[in-house]
Parts: sequence; structure tokens; C-alpha cells
Amino acid sequence: MIKILFFAALRERLECEQYLLSCDGKILNVASVLEQLRNRCNNWQQELSRSDLLCAVNQQLVPLTASVQDGDELAFFPPVTGG
Repeated sequence: MIKILFFAALRERLECEQYLLSCDGKILNVASVLEQLRNRCNNWQQELSRSDLLCAVNQQLVPLTASVQDGDELAFFPPVTGG
């Protein structure tokens, strides 16, 4: 299982804090996981298609080409602004 976390405004818009995805022992990349998540419903399609979406695997920022596998934690969040 890949534990997928959603943070900040993204969590609120998706109305989901955590999602578990079975990968059947396969190694996937972040882009393929995103594609599976987008297919859940129209709202997820819209929110997870944002070009400014950030992602992290095991608490390390990664590109969409990064690998994920069983036991990994994958997090998605909007860009963080300071002020």
C-alpha cells in the first residue's frame, strides 16, 4: 500500500486527508499515481491537474517522475507562500 496524504487547501477541496492505494508490489511513478487519483471523480480531476501542485515521497520533495512503491508515503500539497 502507498499512503497518500493531502495537505492544506488541497485537503479541504478534496475533502480527504488520506488515501490508501494498492500497488500490488509494483513500482509506480508519481505521475501514474496522480492519473489513478484523478479518475476518482471530477473534483479530484480538477484539483490534481493543477500545474503548481507539489509532491513529496517519504517527506522529500520530488518530481512527477519519482518512483513510489509499497510502504512509501506520498504527499500532495499546494505551493506554500510566506509573508
